[in-house]
Amino acid sequence: MKLHELEYNEGARKERKRLGRGQGSGTGKTAGKGHKGQNARSGGGVAIGFEGGQTPIYKRIPKRGFTNPTRKEYAIVNLSTLNLLEDGTDVTVELLMDKGIVKKELNGIKILGDGTLEKKLTVHCHKVSKSAKAAIEKAGGKVEVI
Repeated sequence: MKLHELEYNEGARKERKRLGRGQGSGTGKTAGKGHKGQNARSGGGVAIGFEGGQTPIYKRIPKRGFTNPTRKEYAIVNLSTLNLLEDGTDVTVELLMDKGIVKKELNGIKILGDGTLEKKLTVHCHKVSKSAKAAIEKAGGKVEVI
C-alpha cells in the first residue's frame, strides 16, 4: 500500500446536511427548525448556561479559592539536567534556551536541587533553592542571582 492509495473506512466520513435546499432534499422550507419560535429565528436560541430565568447553577453553587493576579511562574531546571553541560560553563538563560533545556523563560529561571552535580559551573539565574546552591558551590561552582 502506498500513501496515494489510502482511503477512509466505509462510513468514517459523513457528508454535511445541506439545509434549506428545496422540498425534495428533506430539509427544505423550514430547514429542520420547525415552525416559528425562538430557535427558528436568525440569531435565536439561549445563551450557554441559561435556565429559563431560574438562577443558573453556576450562580447557585458556592465559590471558593483565589487566583493571584501577580503570581510569578518560573521555568524549572534541576541539577541533574545541568550535568548535560560542559565543565566550566557559564550557565545563562540564553544558553539554556539554545540547548533546549528551557522552552520559555516565563518570569525567570529557578534552579532546584533534584539530582547531583559533578560539573563546576557558574550559574546565572533568577532564583535558586538552598539545596541547589549548596550543591553547586560544593562542586566548585558559583551562583549569581540576576
